[in-house]
Amino acid sequence: MFDSPQWHATVGAIVAADTGAEIADRLFDAIGQVVLHNGCALLAFHKDAPPEVLRHTLDRQAEQHYLQRYLAGPYLLDPLYELALRDDKPSVCRFRDTIPDRFHSSEYYRQYCERTHLKDEMDFLVDVNDGSALALVVGRREKMFGKSELARLRLVEPLVHAAMQRIWEKWRTEGKRGAPDRAIHSRLTECYRNFGNDVLTQREREITQLLLRGHSTKSVARELGIAPGTVMVHKRNLFSKLGITSQYELFSRFIDALSA
Repeated sequence: MFDSPQWHATVGAIVAADTGAEIADRLFDAIGQVVLHNGCALLAFHKDAPPEVLRHTLDRQAEQHYLQRYLAGPYLLDPLYELALRDDKPSVCRFRDTIPDRFHSSEYYRQYCERTHLKDEMDFLVDVNDGSALALVVGRREKMFGKSELARLRLVEPLVHAAMQRIWEKWRTEGKRGAPDRAIHSRLTECYRNFGNDVLTQREREITQLLLRGHSTKSVARELGIAPGTVMVHKRNLFSKLGITSQYELFSRFIDALSA
């Protein structure tokens, strides 16, 4: 494939593209030659502002259903959001290899991930400036990526990263970007960190945050350096204080708090 005239023409089109949108579209074309997929999305994650969607291949209805709901606040629970802003993040990774152990049982997954019907996802991550990073999501619905496909995606990593950085520079200078709403991000982050602070202790709030992200009791114990039994006691107490009996109710209360 990498010796084909079509591949070299596509790479040439990436180099020749002059706007952020054109570079992104040509990059998506190139990835489509590397592996079959069902869509790409390029997002910018910031430590002090909500994520920005630079380019995607979703139709209008899917954009409203998935992206707009995601950007309204639940992105704070997204493992990719957390991973992208870490200093020790990988440059390319398989989403399923980076998630908490009970992520697929979490209400966040059921409400915001399961509905995308993605079977597999590969993510390219790159820092673009202090406090910001780009994530290029390559998703597939029908089946998992095979070993050879994963190897090909990793092989084109230098090309993908270079194109992502060019897109970011164009995005910043083309004048089409609105000012990030740092105030709303600050309020959402404060809500997340202080959720339940009127009745919960600091330790109970820490456990609540990890439960919302999809960590099991054992995983919470590892993250906080305490015994699983201690986590169970805290979990029973925080459920009682919040007047809930399930993870679903915990998630619903959190979403209600974000909406408020």
